[in-house]
This record gives sequence, structure tokens and C-alpha cells, in this order.
Amino acid sequence: MKKISLLSLLFTTMIACNTKNKEDHSGHKTTAEDVFYTCSMDPQVKEDKPGKCPICHMKLTPIKHDNSEANEISLSKQQIRLGNITTQTISKSQSSLEQNYTGVLAINQEKANTVSARAMGRIDKLFFKTIGEYVKKNEPVYSLYSEDIAIAKQDYLTAYKQLAMPGDFGKNAQNMLKSAKQKLLFFGLTNAQIESIKTKAEVSPNTIFHSTASGYISEIIATEGSYAMEGSAVIKLADLSSLWLETQVNVSYAKNVHPGQIAKVVFPDFPDKIINAKVSFINPEINPDTRLLLVRLEIPNHDSQLKPGMQAVVKLTQSNVKGLFIPVDAVIREENASYIWVEKRPGVFENVMVETGAEVEGMIEIKSEIDSSKKVVITGAYAINSEYKFRKGSDPMEGMKM
Repeated sequence: MKKISLLSLLFTTMIACNTKNKEDHSGHKTTAEDVFYTCSMDPQVKEDKPGKCPICHMKLTPIKHDNSEANEISLSKQQIRLGNITTQTISKSQSSLEQNYTGVLAINQEKANTVSARAMGRIDKLFFKTIGEYVKKNEPVYSLYSEDIAIAKQDYLTAYKQLAMPGDFGKNAQNMLKSAKQKLLFFGLTNAQIESIKTKAEVSPNTIFHSTASGYISEIIATEGSYAMEGSAVIKLADLSSLWLETQVNVSYAKNVHPGQIAKVVFPDFPDKIINAKVSFINPEINPDTRLLLVRLEIPNHDSQLKPGMQAVVKLTQSNVKGLFIPVDAVIREENASYIWVEKRPGVFENVMVETGAEVEGMIEIKSEIDSSKKVVITGAYAINSEYKFRKGSDPMEGMKM
């Protein structure tokens, strides 16, 4: 794509529109060495004498050589007017900054529960086999074939049958019954399951285990027929009445975020839903690649409308921030640096490299110190930048890095 300077194109158009009002420049002292000829449509063409563009055959336009310093450019009053270039002296002011960060909802791990095997054995049956199914508290989850539990059941049944025996047999049976019951409770059997053993002619090596909490199945670890060690996970449940919202915050802004801070959270999937949530955790470790910090908020979800994996926007507000703020369009952002244009003297502008901060409502914070006596270009910065590249054939910040 051909680069065309906005100011040069407008300036050339104005010259063409006023060809009927030619002025006598014979009294001027401009020499041939001060002027070169170029094409407004093909600015890469530069000739030392008048003529036509070898590409588009338009008449070449005379341009004065820019003898300003490397990081400066001189513009005429007409160019300043055509480029809508305005300047303003800026000073520190107080403002409320609202930073927006995109995050993702996740399962609240503090409300996650794991149903695990209470003894070593074989998973004989799973009563839930689909992730996302809702499990109520005390619902059967799995059946376990376990010799250890079968032995404890048999001890309990034997002790119960010996209670009616006379003398020391009956007294010892009472202690044995109590000890066997404690072991069965340790294995996770309920009082109802233990009492039912008394009515059985013989014990079963299979035991049904129930969920100790309600929640949605987030993971199924065991399979039917597999062997489980004592304490190994069978399924994992997620209580979605509360979710985590995790987002990444710029390091430069993270110092203003603190646990307990209230943030406004909005959801693209539910535009009318707005939640005020607290910052519950700030990761003390910064990601070395992105220079971002993980911030977590706890989101209430009593109606279960929100789901893990949904996106949300966190609006963190910082009140009474004092700093230098200018319009975002006044900052030229290149790959290696950001800079602004400053009026050095009437008609002469220089670029100044700056460090930027937070952005809010079309304004951007300038963290670098700026000479308060100089005026910053507020509008038309990109027009100046385009003209600079057109005249000097290079980027103002070429070779420079922040």
C-alpha cells in the first residue's frame, strides 16, 4: 500500500485550488538546493527538478527541504490548520479511574467436594456416570466390594447375636459390638446401614456409599470394576452457588488492587446482570512473560444462572487518582515505544518518548515527567507523524526502545 501524507495531500490540494491566484515569488531567496519535487500520490518519488511523476504522470509538487533536527518537524500555519492540530498545556488533575479486565468464571475450589473410597476394594457399581449431573446429599454414589468392611460387618453381627448369652459372654459381646460399630462408622457406613446388619442372616461384602454433600459432578475418577485404594477419589462435586472469577491485572495497576476491594462485574451473556463482588485473592507471583498478576473474585450464584467457563468483565475503580491525563489519540504507539508531539516553538514540533499508564474514558495517563511550560499536541498528532515520515522517510522513534 502506498503511503500518503495527510497534510501533504491537503496542502497539495490547496495549492491546486489556488493556481489562478499565482503570486510573484521572484523576490524570495529560496534556491534550487532548498527545494525538491515529489508526487502527492507517490511520495517515494523525489526529483531535483520539476516534471511529471514517472508512475502516475501527475505534475510534481515542489517541497522545501526540512532542515530541522532529527526529532523535529516544522509546519506552516496553513498545514497546522488543515491538519486540525491543536495544543494544550497539561497539568496534574484528580480523576476516578475505572479499569476493565476480562476474566473467566471457574469452580470455587473452596466449595468443591470429593467422594472417596473409605476402604480398599473394587468399585462394583457407579450410580452416576455423567459429568454435570446433580447429586443430592445422601444419594447413593457407588457400591464397593471390600473384604475389610465385610469382616467388620461380620464382627458386628456376631457381637449382636452374643448379647443374649448369659454371664461374661454377654458382657464381652457388648464391648465387641461397640468396637465393631466404631470401625463401621470409620469406614463410612451410616447408622441406618449399621442397624440393618442386625436383620440380615449373613453379611454382604458389597456396601453402598452415599454422597456427603450436594453438587454437580465435575469429574469422574473411578470406573466400574476398577480397584480403589483407601482414600482414593471416586467422583468430584462442585457447589455452583458460588463461583470464582479470575482475571489478569497489569502490574502497573495491581498496586492499587487489594483484598476486600469491591468491583463491578458484568456478563456478556447477561447484559442486564450486574454483580458487586469482592477481591478475595491476589497472587503474589507475577507472570514473567506477560507481566500480569492473577486477581480472583468470589461471585454469588444462588440462582445457578452463571456457569463455569463464562466470560465476565471486571470493572475496578480507583478513586481520586492524581496524574497527567491526555486524550488517547494524542499518543503515538509504535512496537517499541510510545511518544507524543510537543510544540517546541511556534510551528515547530518535537516528539517526546513517554511511559503510559491507565486508560479510562478516552484518556490515558502519562507517567513520564513533561515540561509544564510546553504545549502538548492534543489533536492532529497522527497528521504530524504522517508528515514527518513523508518528509524524512523514517519513524521518529526508529531505533529507540522503552
